[in-house]
Amino acid sequence: MPAARGVKRTASKSSATAAPTVPKNKKKRGAIQLEIPTAPKKRGRVLTCGQGDVGQLGLGEDVIETTKFKYVTALGDKIVDVHAGGMHTIALDSSGKVWTFGCNDEGALGRATSGDSDEGSPRTVALPGKAVAIAAGDSHSAALLHNGDVYAWGAFRDSHGSMGLVVRGRAGAACAAPERVPVPEPCADIASGGDHLVILSTSGAVYTMGCGEQGQLGRLSQRSASRDARQGFSALLVPSKVTLKAGASRVWAGYHATVVLDNNDRLYAWGLNNYGQLGITGEKRKTALFSPTECDAFSALGAAWSSVACGQHHSLALDAKGQVYAIGRCEYGRLGLGDRVGDAEVPEPIPKLQNKKVVSIAAGTSNSFAVTDTGEVLSWGMGSEGQLGTGQCADAAEPTPALTPPGAAPPATRPARISAGGQHTVLLQEDSSSQKEASPPPESESSEQKTESQSTEDEEEEQEASPPKRAKTEQEGEISSTSSAQPSELGGDAKPQKVNGDEKKETPMEVDETDSNTQEQKNTETEPETETKSADEQTDTDQTEQETPADIKPETDTSSQGTTDSETLDKTDGTSNSLNGTPAKTLDPLPSASPLTTTA
Repeated sequence: MPAARGVKRTASKSSATAAPTVPKNKKKRGAIQLEIPTAPKKRGRVLTCGQGDVGQLGLGEDVIETTKFKYVTALGDKIVDVHAGGMHTIALDSSGKVWTFGCNDEGALGRATSGDSDEGSPRTVALPGKAVAIAAGDSHSAALLHNGDVYAWGAFRDSHGSMGLVVRGRAGAACAAPERVPVPEPCADIASGGDHLVILSTSGAVYTMGCGEQGQLGRLSQRSASRDARQGFSALLVPSKVTLKAGASRVWAGYHATVVLDNNDRLYAWGLNNYGQLGITGEKRKTALFSPTECDAFSALGAAWSSVACGQHHSLALDAKGQVYAIGRCEYGRLGLGDRVGDAEVPEPIPKLQNKKVVSIAAGTSNSFAVTDTGEVLSWGMGSEGQLGTGQCADAAEPTPALTPPGAAPPATRPARISAGGQHTVLLQEDSSSQKEASPPPESESSEQKTESQSTEDEEEEQEASPPKRAKTEQEGEISSTSSAQPSELGGDAKPQKVNGDEKKETPMEVDETDSNTQEQKNTETEPETETKSADEQTDTDQTEQETPADIKPETDTSSQGTTDSETLDKTDGTSNSLNGTPAKTLDPLPSASPLTTTA
């Protein structure tokens, strides 16, 4: 019987980063039991850099691009987590409110907008409860509430275009407002890939929904992973469980892949592995994996893994000692291994980070980021949109210090978490003056501006700490690496679209659908929460309490940088969005023998 022909999608966006808190394991008679997490306690300010032509930087209409990190003053100083989507940004504040800004074409902001100015201004999303974790994909967003419910909004995309988010009749429909995801048990973690959502339940089960054409759902065969299959949208947009023999304690999602840490402390992954970026070697390297497979290249190192970040064709992994490893495609310096020829087939430690302890990592389309325990921000890879934050639109083959505003350097304040989007990057910089101490704080406060209302809010958060357990954009024009692939066709539509990258190749790829999970259930400890402390300059103390901070005018630095005039990719084809006229770089296509074709 001939294999079903897969259809590639032509664009991707989003960065999938780890959840802000780590669910804690509890063992009950041999069964896995995770706790619903609480939101991070350390508050801070949000900084952004890169391309902001659709408001994803949150810096106002006058700043559409910046090569240096700048404060999003409209969010104030009470943000506890932030994530970059394809062309939008989502933030969580200390009171459990979710803020969004950026492109809202398919409902990724989760709120009604009246125009470009409204989309680019941070405003809150109406949710039925306080959020404790957030996630963002290409054109969708999600939030985990304090009672274990998951709400999502926006839409997923596949090779045919928008898939919607939920099933309406026999078709998929986008959601302009948050809608509860029907998971049959309380949830402990969420992660967004480019166009799929991964949910970890308190029992250690993993549920997936969204696009599955590259195997990223991990529960459907190649034949069934398309909207044209017999079950259609119902098999894709209704969250269903992935078969994992040992359960999971952590989940991460990349552009076209999913990675989990099982309860035997081993990494398992499924999805696109065309450059070996999932750490799965042998005959399964350079294939699309449609079922969970052990990441044997990572297991061979014998390290305890605390975080994983997946880009489009590369991955980063952070071990418990703070060392960062890179694997996958090497072009544009995204691995941080310097000027080298040849991809990394096994995880390799990044030389310039070996004497540093890293606490946060992120992977964009074709770039990478790290934050150290001293608050140093480092970036490398493609920087054509200024998203590296180094002050210029140039690629970097090794980790390079990013530029943050004066007064933002440690020890006064300390960057703590970073997230990479399609064409922009967001950074959370913690402020120690707003932290709630476990023991009584010293009498001499570092800042007299610490208001009583802020202290009251801290107490409310503490009371809710135990929630009920309730019933470039890689503009590479392709995704594979064979010389036979054809370059993307240029279009003339210059309207901004929700796209992370514009890679497009008509290359078949071999598919492996075997389930190699053989691990027994075991309780595991998850990564310790990174502790960072900081003290920041005073800024707009209670702005996050306002629902419409449109009156705040951010600084108008328009450090627009020119990019290659001849490499603009406006539109790939009718099945995907275009890139708002951002530069495109052509990559080599991927060799493969199977009829499956994929794209970024």
